[in-house]
Amino acid sequence: MRDDGTLDDPYAPSSPTTDTEDGTSTEWTTAASRLRAYARDLTGRRRARMALAAGVVCCLGLAAVAQVRDDSAGAAARVDPASSTELAQRAEQQRASRDLDRAAVPSATPSAVATTADPDVSPRARKVAPARPTDPAPVAGLDEDQMENAEAIVRTGRGMGVPRRGLVIAVATAMQESNLYNVASGVLPESQDFPHQGVGWDHDSVGLFQQRSSSGWGPVGRLMDPEFATRQFLTALEQVPGWQQMRLTDAAQAVQVSAYPEHYQQHEGRATRVVDAILPSGR
Repeated sequence: MRDDGTLDDPYAPSSPTTDTEDGTSTEWTTAASRLRAYARDLTGRRRARMALAAGVVCCLGLAAVAQVRDDSAGAAARVDPASSTELAQRAEQQRASRDLDRAAVPSATPSAVATTADPDVSPRARKVAPARPTDPAPVAGLDEDQMENAEAIVRTGRGMGVPRRGLVIAVATAMQESNLYNVASGVLPESQDFPHQGVGWDHDSVGLFQQRSSSGWGPVGRLMDPEFATRQFLTALEQVPGWQQMRLTDAAQAVQVSAYPEHYQQHEGRATRVVDAILPSGR
């Protein structure tokens, strides 16, 4: 500071202006030197600041890395030793499984696949079963009991593989013998111990076909069963040579040996209607 209170300018000229030999002012030469010195000083300061900033950044980075390592070390210390062992075992198993030869894995063969097929969808299970007789309303003037007995005859005959003609003959015969009712015998009180729909007095004849146990048709109790009685009749009918080409009444008479052989013929039309209702054409 000068005596007049003015701050000294470190870069101001310190001596009067003089001219050099080349005509350049000494004042300007001195000012240029001072400016260069000032520029060098600013450059030095900037470099110092940049070096300081870089040092700070490096220190912060090192501190962060050290913190992460400390955290990782702490987490590793907290891991359950058993869990570590399990993880190691899993890793070993995965490595071993990746090393296996894929060709060593057996592939499913057609025969193996076939043995696991669902039996419910096998070709044998899909075989179409024989059509069952329907359960129609009574026809041809029959009531419910008579129609049910006719259905039992048709169902049994179908199970035996008897053709439609034989079913018509059987129904017509039962119409003549018992009016399609399961009849017990008043002569055989034991026959009344079985389900029946009336009582007749024609010797010891019982059931739909009025078959006689004393003539070898079977036990009384079995003859009171419509299905058993039907099997007995149709089995005997099939043993008659040429029965399918006979008149209905002749075929029935060959089995029944009735005192009225022509009476069976009158039931052929009604019997045909009943069988057609139970077993529609084409089945």
